[in-house]
Amino acid sequence: MNSNWTKVIIAAIFEVAWVIGLKHADGFLEWTGTVVAIAISFYLMIEASRNLPVGTVYAVFVGLGTAGTVISDIVIFGEPFKVAKILLIVILLAGVVGLKLVTGGSGKEEAES
Repeated sequence: MNSNWTKVIIAAIFEVAWVIGLKHADGFLEWTGTVVAIAISFYLMIEASRNLPVGTVYAVFVGLGTAGTVISDIVIFGEPFKVAKILLIVILLAGVVGLKLVTGGSGKEEAES
């Protein structure tokens, strides 16, 4: 796997962390962690966008973050499990994987050809 895609995946993990932080933080330490997670996620996404198509990076970032947030809500916070919700997440992830598969090279290489 390309190191730029690894950055996108790690950025999405930090996105899940800061979204959870926005909802559940109530103390200084939790808010600090939320701000740090925001900074790391956006830094990694921006770095990956230097070498990959921005639209695809953003779509993958948001798709993985959304899926991770929904799954975290179910697993960690006891949100009700609904088959329809999981099915829609699977469809979302299929779209994310599809975007990654059709984005073969880096954005810079595609722009030059």
